[in-house]
Amino acid sequence: MTDLRFEVTKLNCGGCAGRATRALEAAEGVTAATVNLATRTAQVTGGTAATLRDALRTAGYPAAEQRIRLGIKGMSCASCAGRVEHALTSVPGVLSASVNLASNTAEIVSLAGSTDPQTLADTVSKAGYAASPIDEDAPARDAHAEEQQRLRRDLWIAAALTLPVFLGEMGGHLFPPLHHWLTATLGQTQWWTLQFVLTTLVLIGPGRRFYEVGLPLLAKGAPDMNSLVALGTLAAWIYSTVALFLPGLLPETAVAVYYEAAAVIVTLILVGRFLEARAKGRTGAAIRHLVGLRPDTAHVQRGETFAETPLKDIHPGDILMARPGERIAVDGVLLTGRSFVDESMLTGEAAPVEKTGGAALTAGTVNGNGTLTYRAEAVGRDTVLARIIAMVEQAQGAKLPIQALADKVVLYFVPAVLLTAALTTLVWLVFGPGLTFALVAGVSVLIIACPCAMGLATPVSIMVGTGRAAELGVLFRKGEALQRLDSVRLVAFDKTGTLTEGRPELTRQEAAPGFEVQEVLRLAAAAERGSEHPIAQALLRAAPDAPTPEAVEAIPGHGLRATVEGRTILAGNPRLMAREGIATDALCAELEEIAQEAQTPILVAVDGQLAGVLAVADRLKSDARQAIAALHAQGIKTAMISGDSAPVAHAIARALGIDHVTAEVLPEGKLAALQALQAEFGPTAFVGDGINDAPALAAADVGLAIGTGTDVAIESADVVMSAGKVAGVVTALHVSRATLRNIRQNLFWAFGYNVVLIPVAAGVLYPFTGLMLSPMLAAGAMALSSVFVLSNALRLKRMSAGLPASAGAHSAQARSEAPATAEA
Repeated sequence: MTDLRFEVTKLNCGGCAGRATRALEAAEGVTAATVNLATRTAQVTGGTAATLRDALRTAGYPAAEQRIRLGIKGMSCASCAGRVEHALTSVPGVLSASVNLASNTAEIVSLAGSTDPQTLADTVSKAGYAASPIDEDAPARDAHAEEQQRLRRDLWIAAALTLPVFLGEMGGHLFPPLHHWLTATLGQTQWWTLQFVLTTLVLIGPGRRFYEVGLPLLAKGAPDMNSLVALGTLAAWIYSTVALFLPGLLPETAVAVYYEAAAVIVTLILVGRFLEARAKGRTGAAIRHLVGLRPDTAHVQRGETFAETPLKDIHPGDILMARPGERIAVDGVLLTGRSFVDESMLTGEAAPVEKTGGAALTAGTVNGNGTLTYRAEAVGRDTVLARIIAMVEQAQGAKLPIQALADKVVLYFVPAVLLTAALTTLVWLVFGPGLTFALVAGVSVLIIACPCAMGLATPVSIMVGTGRAAELGVLFRKGEALQRLDSVRLVAFDKTGTLTEGRPELTRQEAAPGFEVQEVLRLAAAAERGSEHPIAQALLRAAPDAPTPEAVEAIPGHGLRATVEGRTILAGNPRLMAREGIATDALCAELEEIAQEAQTPILVAVDGQLAGVLAVADRLKSDARQAIAALHAQGIKTAMISGDSAPVAHAIARALGIDHVTAEVLPEGKLAALQALQAEFGPTAFVGDGINDAPALAAADVGLAIGTGTDVAIESADVVMSAGKVAGVVTALHVSRATLRNIRQNLFWAFGYNVVLIPVAAGVLYPFTGLMLSPMLAAGAMALSSVFVLSNALRLKRMSAGLPASAGAHSAQARSEAPATAEA
């Protein structure tokens, strides 16, 4: 029975501790439990981590959870990853473990305080794979580059030692005079002895990696890819060594050596591993690029001067300086200075953004030509950049449902290959030409089998796909959203802040006869000066130089009366003009058009005479129309769920071409509206940005949050569009479909390769064609299978955003063609 000690949250009093204790005692399998209020920890005997977590969650006192990442060496196939996962999930306190073969990492979720990173690393090491905790705050170390260097070195050594054996043996078969010359010069025994020495050096040197991992796992009854290579090469080496030193143990016709097969197999597989390591390194390029955006040091105020300080020593509240051309080190607020900052890494917009006092600065962005001082607000893992990196890493380590089939097959794959190799050898011993033939067939089966390709088929595509998505401004917080998006049939949008900019702007100006448009706007803006109403702010943004009024009188429900430069100004709705007896017939057609477009009219009168009308609306986002059209082109239906009035919502829908509208929905009604759409259309995605969108984002089959929205919305979503663009929805869908298509291609190849070539290696074609696959060709084919999968996945790095080239590049005039209203 296992004892577990872990942290418990939301404990405020002795009553809380008592209720939490009783909840744990009632959990299945628990024999004893105590909760300590002072230390906020639980001590439990029996039960599983999952049942304890669920019991506390139901009681209202959730157990604290921690995420731990490990770097793992020696994994070469999906069966390796499966064994590591099994070892990790067997550790008390571990809730889940996910191993990514492509990045050679494992992510573990455990009850906080129940275990530690080093214990988990030791557990993996005992399972046969060297592991160590990943320090998230340490400078990034490129493990793939280090692995490439080791493999390159070993490959050169293996090739140099193998080449004489290969040329001498195979060249002798192809060019008999060479064989005769070697035999005459060295003698057959001496030539075989030289092959023995060179091949043994290959096996104990560059090939040692296969035996160090494969043989212990074979002894434990858990063979992997390394075990297959180790058995195949050792079989060839042992047979050859017996033929060289103890030939009397073999039939006279079977005395032959196959050292070149053992040496060439190791060398070819090292070639494959080297190419695989290079390709794996490229799959993580997006993460390395994001990590590379963080400077290692920053200029921090220490006393009267600024000193260069490591990033880990910076704390919230510190004052930092960014010189021209430097990257912003942490998230902060600008105190002094003025500059243009390149925020393209965050928003995708190439144009630098002007920053003045009080502006927010984001870590990783690039300062322009000005010197800035700013106060640190978020550091370390709390910065926007760190959270983006964490999102991408988590998505890249995800396991999709489509991977389940591959995992099940791989679980039995290596034992099945061992059994097939043994049966192949036995069958050919009984029915074949002899011992040598049987040995070659058995070794070929061992060598050609490739669980590596099956294990890599899904994770490499996820890594490249989600990495490319991040570069395009789309962050998959949950990797499973990749697969769910592929099945979405309808996308529902919130309106304000999602399809629209979220604040009203002046969209139309019309002057009555005898007045000028700019003068009407100037006087109306002057009358509104001092008001905090969104409409007033829209007018002031359009006319920032408007004068200050001498007097202002609010007329509730109608508008206001003001004195500006000695003139009496009335600004408000049509009811105000009717009340004051001012005729609006001169602008009747304009008012009707404004009403049809669901905009908010502001009528302006000067000294009792109608002067003009202004229209204010919440502008559509520049890329909204193109995004909706792109979704329709892909066969996706669209809907809008809005709290706005029905005329406004339908006007927006008409302008954008949205298929279905649900209007006048209260915040709590958005979830019900979404569920109704799901029932009618099937898998549905929801796009939103506000706090009131969080329930719908969480309940949708896929929730997509606008990155400029609230933290609550972002935390509830599966996908975050960091640039705040509607077009990110199209990009996310495009990435999902391209990645799933790539995964299916990889799995088809990986399964098809093994289904077709293992029987060929076993000799099924020999009775009909006389064709027998040599172990060396088997090794080459096996190496190429993984390289093919990786190369196919890397094609995703060239993936586009999935939008027409013109999307998102539209003028202000185009944006104002179909504005929304100022009502939210």
